[in-house]
Amino acid sequence: MRAKKCKNCGNRFTPKYRSTEQVCSFKCAAELGKSNARKKERKSWQRKKRKLKNEIQTKAELMKLLQKVVNAYVRERDKNKPCISCGKPLGRKYDAGHYRSVGSTPELRFNLKNIHAQCVHCNQHLHGNLIEYRKGLIERYNEDYVDYLEGNHPSLHLTKPEIREMIKEFKVKLKELKG
Repeated sequence: MRAKKCKNCGNRFTPKYRSTEQVCSFKCAAELGKSNARKKERKSWQRKKRKLKNEIQTKAELMKLLQKVVNAYVRERDKNKPCISCGKPLGRKYDAGHYRSVGSTPELRFNLKNIHAQCVHCNQHLHGNLIEYRKGLIERYNEDYVDYLEGNHPSLHLTKPEIREMIKEFKVKLKELKG
């Protein structure tokens, strides 16, 4: 039989009984067994930790995660369109900008009609470039669309399970968009 490398200590050895032997001695076999048991324990702990972490996530953390997923969806949805504000091509890096800000109208925070792809310059440096954003919305959609966004909306009160469900839904939508 051909010499093999021991899975535990790394030394070369020639199998004594079967060609499928993986260790050079009983000592290495015992150590490898303990090592495998520790790996299983570690994996089990990682699963438990992930589950516990999920259970103790705050509502704010979940909202932040949902915003991240919604923004990714909007960037993917609008990737072939020009900046909603200035009309220039988006380039490699661009944002998902809100027409009505999250601070002033939290009820429209996740409303897809309120979020569109914007170049970094318009969104970050010009603070949304709102006058041009409004013009872009009217041009792309119509005046009624903007009137809807500028109107009153019921407050948004989401529970943790609702937020988790929305995260799942947007992840599925994003995956579908990416094909």
